[in-house]
Amino acid sequence: MNRPKDLPVTPEAVVPALTQAMGRILRRLRVEANPGGLSISQSAVLASLAGTDGLSNAELARVQAMKPQSMSTLLSGLEGEGLVKRHSHPSDGRQFIFTLTPLGLRTRHMATEAKHAWLLAAMGRLSAEQRKTLLAAAALIDDLAAVKGEPS
Repeated sequence: MNRPKDLPVTPEAVVPALTQAMGRILRRLRVEANPGGLSISQSAVLASLAGTDGLSNAELARVQAMKPQSMSTLLSGLEGEGLVKRHSHPSDGRQFIFTLTPLGLRTRHMATEAKHAWLLAAMGRLSAEQRKTLLAAAALIDDLAAVKGEPS
């Protein structure tokens, strides 16, 4: 593990190190969680639909910060692969609600399991003290994620 002995503690020094480390782990998790060869966007849509009663094209586009037309294309592809299914919208006949199919649920579950398996194996190389530090860091990162707008 590559760590300098004297870690700088200024925000200007921590921000690039943190964003680089988080970016690397996120990219690695995406690679490990992609046993079916789905794109990042496709995986993100499956993740957004997991645990919901379904979302419309517009809702998914908003959640994924995409244009509705792009989301339509993405959903058509996922539907063609049997991962999502469209249903009539209960109150708007012009829209559809998309849900995960049983195959979509299994695919999502396999991706989650693959991420967890890789991370468990990687963490197995750490000492108990390193895992304790990582757990504390996870809580701090979670707190950072809750900060809205400009810090005061």
